[in-house]
Amino acid sequence: MNILFICKYNAFRSRIAEEYFRKINRNPSVKIISRGLIMGGVPDKEQIQISKQILGIKINKRKALPVTKSELKEADLIVVVANDIPRIIFDYNGNILQKKVRIWKIKDEQNRNKNNIKTIVLLIKDKVERLNKELEKRK
Repeated sequence: MNILFICKYNAFRSRIAEEYFRKINRNPSVKIISRGLIMGGVPDKEQIQISKQILGIKINKRKALPVTKSELKEADLIVVVANDIPRIIFDYNGNILQKKVRIWKIKDEQNRNKNNIKTIVLLIKDKVERLNKELEKRK
């Protein structure tokens, strides 16, 4: 199974989901990547620090990456880890993508507010853990 986590910039939300899922997933047949729709974002110091402190993950291992058409097609599940990406973006090609899209309406935090960053990290943690349990039951 191929899971694609997407957010606006691939700097924070989708990266947290990818790295945390990678950390807790025990099924080697599940492949995980994260991408962004707009390039130019980088995780800030607080985001890096808080994600490491709460989840024990590093979100600054690589540069932000843009999503490609082939990645969208190859994904078995597309998880939009954002409230600022309209679902209509995935409404093409005979609605093939619509059937495999889940949207987690998670706000972005660009003001470097530590409490908001913690809230976002914990929300993503909860959603990733639920997704992982759901996939484990399907085995």
